[in-house]
Amino acid sequence: MSAAPPSPHTKPSSLRLLAEQAFSRAAGAPLVDGNAVELMIDMRATFDAWLAAIRAARNTVLFENYIFRDDEIGRAFRDALVERVRAGVRVFVLRDWMGCLGQSRKSFWKPLLDAGGEVRVYNPPRFASPFGWLSRDHRKLLVVDGEVGFLGGVCVSAKWLGDPARGIDPWRDTAVAVRGPAVADLARAFAESWAQLGTALPDETVARSTLCLPAGTVDLRVVATVPNTAGLYRLDQLIAGMARTNLWLTDAYFVGVAPYVQALVAAARDGVDVRLLVPGSSDVPAVAALSRAGYRPLLEAGVRVFEWKGSMLHAKTAVADSRWARVGSSNLNVASWIGNCEIDVAVEDEAFARRMEAQYLADLGNSTEIVLKMPRSARKAAESADPPRGSRKAAEPADLPRGSQGGSTARAAAGALRLANTVGAAIANRRTLGRAESGPLLFAAALLLGAAAIAVVWPRAIAWPLAALGIWLGASLVAQYAAMRRKKR
Repeated sequence: MSAAPPSPHTKPSSLRLLAEQAFSRAAGAPLVDGNAVELMIDMRATFDAWLAAIRAARNTVLFENYIFRDDEIGRAFRDALVERVRAGVRVFVLRDWMGCLGQSRKSFWKPLLDAGGEVRVYNPPRFASPFGWLSRDHRKLLVVDGEVGFLGGVCVSAKWLGDPARGIDPWRDTAVAVRGPAVADLARAFAESWAQLGTALPDETVARSTLCLPAGTVDLRVVATVPNTAGLYRLDQLIAGMARTNLWLTDAYFVGVAPYVQALVAAARDGVDVRLLVPGSSDVPAVAALSRAGYRPLLEAGVRVFEWKGSMLHAKTAVADSRWARVGSSNLNVASWIGNCEIDVAVEDEAFARRMEAQYLADLGNSTEIVLKMPRSARKAAESADPPRGSRKAAEPADLPRGSQGGSTARAAAGALRLANTVGAAIANRRTLGRAESGPLLFAAALLLGAAAIAVVWPRAIAWPLAALGIWLGASLVAQYAAMRRKKR
């Protein structure tokens, strides 16, 4: 972690300057001072704050979210945006095609478009880009009048409020409200995404946010990643390597790649208190199963793993050494680190970090700790010497319960990459596989043997799809070539 901020009468230490430079280069984001950051945990209060900010907008609303659902919450936001447009406010909405698939239709947006609002769709399927749909805009960002920005893991959907009539608790998620000079970086992140899809935002829309005066004493970085930049991945690796006392992680869809898992393992073996809080019941069972398959190397190294006992845990946060914290839309998996557009804030402030730690400890009070199963003789000896703690559960990762159905293709793609990584390691003998990885190997073996059997008995069943795929890929490359030639002319 970076050293404590120097007093006004001392110069910053060379160590602090070096750490700040390392963080800036890893994240691709400068440190911005003079901000106020509010932690938002209650989902109803979060939606109320967003709606209040929109209804009070005087100039512009920039709204970017992965899911806009056609339900009471989604309609409340749409109607608030329509009212502001009619009052003369410029409203720009950026939604993800995959995230909104089956959640809201074009008719949902018609009132806003008819009023004069602008709505753009990120990365819908295109013939010229057969696999482009794998990249998603997973951000959850709202900037109002260039004065206040909201971000986190919360989508525009009543699912986050639970269903009291059916006994379903609200989802556990985390967001923040940011005021101060860093709002300009949030607005610029939106503007860059908007410009990828058409005409850029008016210059004054972003320029207005650069006029924000200091609103507090919090230093932070806005880490706005796009596909293949991996800025947050580099920052997460750096934090795991620099943490000295504790590193507490909360993640909704943890599918740790080998380098990051090794960084956590090394930190734990070096005496750092590393903890990972994940859902006990996930809306994407496939990703949850892959997450559990990766518990063993973490547990064996001393990383403590907890599963949330309530409704869906959707937060994406980290806190380290009581002075650094991260909140945003990025999950600890390849899809978020490399494949998607994401946005997070990395906060370097002791007071905010301690609030995050207090919330983390409160969350552990509603969680079950996962421990490795001991041999029966050793377990009996341990039980006679030390009665089990109420919050612990002795279980093999593979024996844990499954969650409910649902979720996004982007998160499932992260699971597929994890499966490919395991199979590739086995075939190439790159590393020693853990016992928990035996399940993915058996699944891959059955898939390959089944495909081979089909190819032997019905060769056309394999040949025709491969030929169709080849035609599609070839035609898409020709289309891209023609488009580039037209642009050049």
